[in-house]
Amino acid sequence: MTAQFDDGKDDGALRTIGEVSRALGIKTHVLRYWEQQFAMLEPLKRSGGRRYYRSEDVDLIEEIDRLVNKEGYTLKGAEQAIASGKAASSPDEVEAPSVAKPVIADDVRAASDGGVDAFFGKSEDVAGVEAEAEQAEEPAPASSASDGGAGPEFSRAEFLAKLKDIRSRLEQAVSA
Repeated sequence: MTAQFDDGKDDGALRTIGEVSRALGIKTHVLRYWEQQFAMLEPLKRSGGRRYYRSEDVDLIEEIDRLVNKEGYTLKGAEQAIASGKAASSPDEVEAPSVAKPVIADDVRAASDGGVDAFFGKSEDVAGVEAEAEQAEEPAPASSASDGGAGPEFSRAEFLAKLKDIRSRLEQAVSA
């Protein structure tokens, strides 16, 4: 238990909702709400409905607070993590979530213009694609509503240039 009670009671003593609230910095109405949401959180209730929290209740409240307010779990997710035993007892024991990296299938071959591999930076021939884009011939005419087009069309070179711009903006956003 990491809660610091400065009331002179033993560590295993029963605590009122006000004492727990002050020690953990959690409002009393939140503690009462968590009792409704977490079946395993059942403080002793004496006549008149006064709550008394045992040291294991305080530990559970600290765990709920860590999962919900520090790690971003939903209440339902925190309850499932605690019930399944997946919740660690300290933040040091929690593994950092892995970030999935995009995977390009091996069967996607590079086209003569660099294709998917050049766009995602897998090909060393990116410079050749840039040179080809700069030397491209005149752009295709924009489609009109009369020929059934949905909007402007781009030449291959313009399209590649736009894709490269998008890629560079994505790389900047990811690295920020």
